[in-house]
Amino acid sequence: MKKTAFFLILLCSALCFAQRLPTNVIPRHYSLSFTPDLQKATFSGEETIEVDLAKGASDVTMNSAEIEIQQAEATQGQNTQPANASFDEAKEQVTLSVPNVLEAGPASIHIKFTGKLNSQLRGFYLAHSSTRNYAVTQFENTDARRAFPSFDEPAMKAVFDVTVVADQGDTAISNGKIVSDTSGPVPGKHTIQFAPTPKMSTYLVAMAVGDFVCNEGSADNIPVRVCGTPDKKPLGTAALRYAEEILHYYNTYYGIPYPFGKLDIVGAPDFEAGAMENTAAIFYRESLLLIDDQHASVRSHQQVFEVLAHEMAHQWFGDLVTMKWWDNVWLNEGFATWMELKPSQALHPEWNALAQGVNATNRALAVDSLRNTHAIRARAETPEEINQMFDPISYEKGAAVLRMLETYVTPDVFRRGVNSYLRKFAYSNATAEDFWQAMTLASGRPVNKVMPTFIDQPGEPLITVKTSCTAPPPEPKTARKKSKRSRTRQIAPAKPKLEITLEQTRFLADPGPRADNPTWMVPVCVKTEGGRPFCQVVSEKQQSLPAAGCASWVFVNANASGYYRTHYDAELLKKLSAIAMTSLSSAERLSLVNDEAALVGSGQESAANYLDLVSALKDDNERAILESIGPVLAGIHDYYLKPTDRAGFAAWVRATFGPQLEKLGWSPQPGEKDDQRAARALLVQILGEAGEDSRVISESVAVSHQYINNPAAVDGSLAHSALRVAALSNDPQLFNELMTVIAKPGNTPEQIDNYSEALTRFSDMALVTRWLDRIVGPETRNQDAAGYLGRELRNVNVQQPVWDWIRQHWPAVESKLTFGNGAAIVGSTGAFCEAGLRDQAQQFFSEHKVSSTERALKQSLEQSNRCINTRPRLGGEIGTWLQQQSGAAASAGR
Repeated sequence: MKKTAFFLILLCSALCFAQRLPTNVIPRHYSLSFTPDLQKATFSGEETIEVDLAKGASDVTMNSAEIEIQQAEATQGQNTQPANASFDEAKEQVTLSVPNVLEAGPASIHIKFTGKLNSQLRGFYLAHSSTRNYAVTQFENTDARRAFPSFDEPAMKAVFDVTVVADQGDTAISNGKIVSDTSGPVPGKHTIQFAPTPKMSTYLVAMAVGDFVCNEGSADNIPVRVCGTPDKKPLGTAALRYAEEILHYYNTYYGIPYPFGKLDIVGAPDFEAGAMENTAAIFYRESLLLIDDQHASVRSHQQVFEVLAHEMAHQWFGDLVTMKWWDNVWLNEGFATWMELKPSQALHPEWNALAQGVNATNRALAVDSLRNTHAIRARAETPEEINQMFDPISYEKGAAVLRMLETYVTPDVFRRGVNSYLRKFAYSNATAEDFWQAMTLASGRPVNKVMPTFIDQPGEPLITVKTSCTAPPPEPKTARKKSKRSRTRQIAPAKPKLEITLEQTRFLADPGPRADNPTWMVPVCVKTEGGRPFCQVVSEKQQSLPAAGCASWVFVNANASGYYRTHYDAELLKKLSAIAMTSLSSAERLSLVNDEAALVGSGQESAANYLDLVSALKDDNERAILESIGPVLAGIHDYYLKPTDRAGFAAWVRATFGPQLEKLGWSPQPGEKDDQRAARALLVQILGEAGEDSRVISESVAVSHQYINNPAAVDGSLAHSALRVAALSNDPQLFNELMTVIAKPGNTPEQIDNYSEALTRFSDMALVTRWLDRIVGPETRNQDAAGYLGRELRNVNVQQPVWDWIRQHWPAVESKLTFGNGAAIVGSTGAFCEAGLRDQAQQFFSEHKVSSTERALKQSLEQSNRCINTRPRLGGEIGTWLQQQSGAAASAGR
């Protein structure tokens, strides 16, 4: 590269790296006291930090942001010195300087400070219910520094003693158990002291202050509570039951029982993240925790269970053992995402979590197929860079690679390796190398060579499959042998051999010119007709795998556990389509369908082949299959059809999926399985949206009115889809009812989600504008606004006018954005499939910067370009296929 560019990269690296703290001062223990004022939205605090100095120093640098320091001093031995505080706002750091040098060894730092309970849902912030204020914390990634001056880096673990001074009538929840609760220090206040925490990172410290009430239980002698605002207490029973199940499962699975003494799970009135794994005090968005146990949908029950399983897995992966730095955040998030499906599959097999995991892998593969993806382990120095690491690559790709590795080494060996890793690094920090070294030792396999190819380079392999049957050589004429007893025996005739040739390249959603074509060490698992599945690492660009016997079909992702795409030639794909329902598991069928859809999008497969495969699976009512197929068909309907083909495509959708809905009916039958309830809802959505089925839309409107009047009268799994499809009618009466009912006190979080989802699907701009005004108004929580607007931008029927409205009302929209939720809007512009809209979005967001969305903006441009460039080809392919279908139908009718 040019020297100038090289110098700029070095300079940027140095400046960014300077945001890291010096390592000469290490904290051991924090004593923290907080007094929040919920009316004035402020708090005061006091802390004493016990530290160790590696060498003498006259200043100590810490993290601090939006904090005012009233007093600071440092003590060493009997000598206490006042400290002067100087702030570097850009680096979010404060340096405390003392007149005399502090010697190497132990010292303590004492600080009194004040801060604001902010409205950005980060740090120590103000949350609101319909009746009052609360104080809640969210410190991940780099926001503990907004609550107290601290060494706010994950490797600087310490013990935390927390005290909260709260109003009488309120309580507080933190990481430790309450050890004392006394009146004072002034009338109307009481002081709550918590037990010291184990050694942990600052981002895991937690506090919630208000009139929280709890459902209480236990598992394996560990107290478990599910807490929320008083009106939500009846909605916590399912979460408590699930938490008890999961804790017992994890205590059995891990080599280390739950290490933190108690577990509190708290639904916060305002919470930007889905949930946060604070040590022994998990905080949640209410919609992911609090549901009506009797009437909630299957989707909500499974979601509550699996998000609980994810956050509780973090108590081991992330809290007990923590990554040393944020570039390895996948050690937290990938592990927890992998782990959440294990108790789900074991304890609730009716949800088929393994198939859900395949769809999660597909989401990761979709992002990873973009040129603007990133490696699982990537540069993350600034708060914005760190925040952008929390995406499908760290979560779903991390989990998918672990699932692949688990299959390769076997689940029992993988479990031994995991538990060895946890024991070795308990209460400390680890790197990726630490993990795969433990797994290499446990398995005796080259895990330490396989894993870096998936962790340290971006993208995904495409495995192209070719097969040939090798005939045995002619049998020699003298094919007889003498035995010791002079008897002869016939040599068994040689059997034909199947040779499977695999070629790996990088799969790109837009396979244009490429700068690289990396190679992975891919654990490929093969399944053949009549043969036993086997796995082998493919490390070459082209490699052959021998298999006994000539099989008529080969499937090169047995158990659907591989993190790669597969590409079969037309003949082999046809054979797989024919045997998919009888010889492939639901997870394997799902993998095949997902890969074919991706190949169609990239131009490496014909849309006709994908639609033929969907036709072959038309009787497959597996929920995960329908969840995969539905969005693809809706995307074809919305973006890729020529006007003359719309009616024909909708008719094919109705003919293909209508009989399944007719068979299931609109109401659950006694004893019906959860998967059938979920399938009914998905079929309604497919038929209404891609099939333009007027009867389904009409029935959905009737069901929606019924649900609005009495939610308990409609199956919870059907309600979401029925409301969404009903909005296609643009019925003003239904819209008015939704706008009224969404503001009704006493709604469950799931009901609010259902109503808001329906409101984003209307396309009459007179109605849509009323909803947009509400989104940026005081009625809508900041945590929800960006998500609602993002969904509106994905509504293809109103994209241009909604985008115009957002730009015209940007100050109001911007006031609703928090540090992390702007990507919901910026990323949604990737659904723009018109050059004009694409260009407007890129220009607008280059001029109106939204925090932590640099990568999202690049990815949205890439997605828009792919849609724009793909449209003519797919439109032609689908039109030709529809003509062939109508011709075949006409011939069959003669």
